[in-house]
Formats: sequence, structure tokens, C-alpha cells
Amino acid sequence: MSSKLKILSWLSIGALVGALISTQLQAVARGSLAPLPLDEMQQFAAVFGMIKSDYVEATDEKKLITDAIAGMVTGLDPHSQYLDKKSLKEFQEGTSGKFVGVGIEISTEDGYVKVVSPIEGSPAYRAGIKAGDLITKVDDWNTKGNPMSEAVKRMRGEPKTKVVLTIFRRAEDKNFPITIIRDEIKTQSVKSKLVDQDYGWIRIAQFQDQTVNDFVRQATALYKQNPNIKGLVLDLRNDPGGLLDGAVAISAAFLPPNVPVVSTNGQLKESQYVYKAAPDFYRSSVASDPLAELPAAIKKVPLVVLVNEGSASASEIVSGALQDHKRAVIMGSQTFGKGSVQNIRPLGDNAALKLTIARYYTPNGRSIQSIGILPDVLVDDTEGGSPFAVLRSKEADYDKHLKNPQGEESAEARAAKTKALEAAKEEARKRLEEEAKKDPKDRLIPEFGSERDFQLRQALNQLQGKPVMTSKIQVERKEEKKEP
Repeated sequence: MSSKLKILSWLSIGALVGALISTQLQAVARGSLAPLPLDEMQQFAAVFGMIKSDYVEATDEKKLITDAIAGMVTGLDPHSQYLDKKSLKEFQEGTSGKFVGVGIEISTEDGYVKVVSPIEGSPAYRAGIKAGDLITKVDDWNTKGNPMSEAVKRMRGEPKTKVVLTIFRRAEDKNFPITIIRDEIKTQSVKSKLVDQDYGWIRIAQFQDQTVNDFVRQATALYKQNPNIKGLVLDLRNDPGGLLDGAVAISAAFLPPNVPVVSTNGQLKESQYVYKAAPDFYRSSVASDPLAELPAAIKKVPLVVLVNEGSASASEIVSGALQDHKRAVIMGSQTFGKGSVQNIRPLGDNAALKLTIARYYTPNGRSIQSIGILPDVLVDDTEGGSPFAVLRSKEADYDKHLKNPQGEESAEARAAKTKALEAAKEEARKRLEEEAKKDPKDRLIPEFGSERDFQLRQALNQLQGKPVMTSKIQVERKEEKKEP
């Protein structure tokens, strides 16, 4: 198989501060550079010259060039990115699960950075940052309306340096600053436990370098506790993605040998490939099969996969593969819809290009780009519905997102929903403010894997042959049907 795509590929929407998922760097040889459009290049040179000579103050010509490159890449899609020296360093550190930062998992809400949860023992945890806090400023920089990746960069830094986060906490209805001293953070991407004695729960929070090995350790530990496990729940809710190799390996853990897991297709010949459930498609060239130590029973154990709107990229590959091969029941909410592959191209020693080079497809040939995986069983976050799901961003919400080649909802259809959507968001925001005032144990949405986890309980009901409380309000985000 092509080692280039395997080594370089990554799939993620990113959610962990200071832990953007990266891949090894490797140059991709091209036979020749594309011919440059002469007239446009002359125009670019003219603008460059005007700025250098006429702008109100002196400009740094290197910065002008890098800003032009960054703008060119930003105009492509939400996931392509120019990485300067600092961003590249952060990118390279991410896959180890160790990084220097404040230690919070984040998402976005109303244009602000929202704390999903502080990492236990991290500087943010010790400083009193709480789930649900909105970060309005990083030092003197406003987060409102700015990319989450920029907030990530600003919260990163060197060990023992200071960063001031301005927090809005709904329960207290005020803004206040919290000073945090950055430190090295270690994350755990996989955790597990036995539920109801005979059933296992394995949660993958993100696909990192150590995820596959961690998965094997956690699954093996479960089977040591109970060799006769009757069913497993694979929890991929809010998993933003990560390494393609990891997604292929986790799929292969449950699938028969050599069946297709995912295919990719782009302009490059090496991007046109089918990944299969076999060691050559997910292990490094020198390593043994990391799945060899898994209990044999895992291949046939009844399986439910939990997903939601925050399940993206690599987690969607796993869900799609297990769904197409009818190996698992997919349960929860329609997923994020990121069906593209990025890789890293070095630009000298101090910069790189993260470039979208392919779309990916499930074994049955489905593109999930901007649409997502539709669960076999739609289940709400709580018995009373999914009160805050409307606040979660999806791929289709991003400007300049790649279109689904098999059709997607039209811009007109999306616009028609805008008014109703804004009203629903406002109602959800008010309800969220009320929730923030409650004790955590009494809130509607409990911690994943807890006794009050409604979706997990429905997954267990599915495995146990009991009635499942399906959603009465969720509807499929459908493709726009193309005319013949």
C-alpha cells in the first residue's frame, strides 16, 4: 500500500487545548510544479510592491508573504491550514498525548470558547475552571467570533509561564479573570469499566498515537474481570477524531480480517486507496500487530456504538465501517459530518502546510461529508430530549465546507431553517443557564459512563433485549436529491 497517505493522514475537528492531533512529517514528491498563472502573479507582485512602498508604516516582507500563503489556504476549506513555526511545534507534540498548556477540553458556543471539561489534575482544574465556563478572553485577546484553533495557540506556551483567562460563568452571571500557570499535561484517550457486571463500556475520547495500545489494554482488562462479557458499548460521543491509522485499527478489532474499512479519493494517486482490516493498513513498518493480544471473543461480542453531533472524522470512519458491515448497532444522534482527510507537507524547517487531500468513503461507498453517519437507532441525550444539541456546531455549519459529492441539503433549504433554528438556540441557551446553576449531580446531561447516562442505559437495553426509548424529535439531516 502507499505509505505516504498512511503516514500523513489525520482526521479531526480538534477539541483539546494544546493537543491538536498531528502526524509524522514526510515530503511528498511531485513530478512537477503546476504552471503559474502569469497575469495573476504579476498582479500579486504589484500589490506586494505597493504595500511595501506606500503603506502608512513599514511592513515586514516575510510576514506579508506568509500572510498571503495563510489567506490562500484558509480560502480552501475549514481544515486546511498554514502552520508557522509555533503552530508546527504544537502540531508535532499533539499525538503523544502530552503537551504544555492549561489542560481543558473545549468546544464553541455562540462564538465563544466553551469549556467541556477540565482535565483532572491539570492547571485549569486546580485553578477552578469548570465545565460550562465560557472563555471570553485569553490574556487581552477576545475569543468572540475568532477560530478555536487561535484560542488553542494562545493558551499553549512554555512550562511555568502565565496566561490569564477571562471566564463568564452563567451560575454567577459575571465575568472574572483566572490566572493559570501552564504545565505539561498528560491525557488518557481510552477508558473502560464493567457495567451491570456482564457488559463492558469502552470510551475513546480522541484518536492519538497511543489510542490503539490503550484500547487493547483496556479491553484485555475488561475480559480479565469477566471472561464471559455478554456485550460491549463503544462510546465515541464527542470524539473529534485524530489519526486515520487508529480509526482503521479500532475498526479492525471488531471486523473480520481483510474486509474494507474506509476508502479515500483525491487528485493524488496515493490518495486513491482502500484501507482494510489487516495489520499492514494500521501498524508501523517495524511494529508487530498491536491487536494481536486482544481477546478473541471481541470479534463476535454483541456491540453498540454510541455517537452524537460531536463525533467526527476518525470516529465517523469507525461508526461507518461497523454499520456497513452490520457488526454493530449505531445509536445516538447524527454525527458531525467531516468526511475529508488532511496531511502535512513540510515547507522548509520552520513551516508546513496542512492540506485537505481526499474525501473518504464508508465500505458501501457513502460519503459522510457535511452529512454524517445516521444512527440505526436515534436516541436523545436525556429521557426528555436533547435540549442543548442545537448549540453544537456541525461540518455543514462551517463556511467554505467541502460539498458532499453525492448531494447535500441545499443552501436554500438551510436558509429556510435559520429563523426556527435561531429561536431554538435562544431557548436552549436560556435552559443551559438554568442548568449551570444546579449541582452537577442534578444536571440534565451527566458525565458519560455515569449511572445517570441515559444513552448508555439505552445501549445496555439494546444489548439485553429490553425496550429502547428512541427519540421522538430527531429527524435525519437528508441529502439533497439530485435530478436525473
